[in-house]
Amino acid sequence: MKALLTDGGLDGVYAAAITPLGRTGDINFGAVFEMIDYLGAARVDAIALFTAWGEYPALAVDERARVTYLAVKRSRVPLLAGVGSATFHRSLELAREARSAGVAAILLPPPLFYRCDDDDLYEFYAQFAAQLGSDLPIIVTGEMDPETAGQLLDSGRFAGVVADRGSALAGLGAPGRTVVAGDDRELVSARSAGLGMLSAAACAAPELTMALNAAISAGDLSAVGRLEGKRQELLAWLDRFPAPVGIKTAVAARGIQTGPLPVPLSAQKQQCLEQFRDWFKAWLPGTKKLTSHA
Repeated sequence: MKALLTDGGLDGVYAAAITPLGRTGDINFGAVFEMIDYLGAARVDAIALFTAWGEYPALAVDERARVTYLAVKRSRVPLLAGVGSATFHRSLELAREARSAGVAAILLPPPLFYRCDDDDLYEFYAQFAAQLGSDLPIIVTGEMDPETAGQLLDSGRFAGVVADRGSALAGLGAPGRTVVAGDDRELVSARSAGLGMLSAAACAAPELTMALNAAISAGDLSAVGRLEGKRQELLAWLDRFPAPVGIKTAVAARGIQTGPLPVPLSAQKQQCLEQFRDWFKAWLPGTKKLTSHA
């Protein structure tokens, strides 16, 4: 398995995966393995489990630990594990389980539900890193002031930070700091600047995302324009729904069982979702053909 961390820091496109569920909300392990296989076949640089798109708040610690352990064994690309929870100690438990499973890095958001000021967030992350130790890379996620995120990076205890806004990306730019873009709308600019990318759209259309990434690396502006135009069509649809509704619907349209949606939709939004499903099925073959010639 190739390394996630390079001499240049965190590099590449990491697909933020959904968590396929059964009818009663339990994890569908067979579908998890199918998803890992299909993302790996598209040659994403890493797969990120249990991000916000993976519905981690709805899943028990033992479920997440078991999925992480089996996914590491299954995957041909590095695995990142989200360890977000409602409390410090629950997240630390998840991180230790992920380390034992052999993940390449963990993604650490702030605690759920409880409001934290930036000085409290700094203390949360600093104490977490101290108790976990330095043998597992920690990637910080979640909304915070760029100054606080910069202080965390400058402490030397963290492998990188995920920034969801272009302004935050710009504010964190400094020598020695590793920043990963977390907003799919920033992919072209982020990858052109050599930043890593945590992409939910890559779970829905990994072939397109990786073909675009290759075109960016090659400096093929014509191909970048064509591929990014296709991707923007997908993003425009995904923006109409709560995360991860659109991603789950797209993955299901590809034949992988994803389970129930996390939230009910209004009748109007449900109709829109059905239109999206039909659109995606018609859009995908032409997109695959385009990526094969990119």
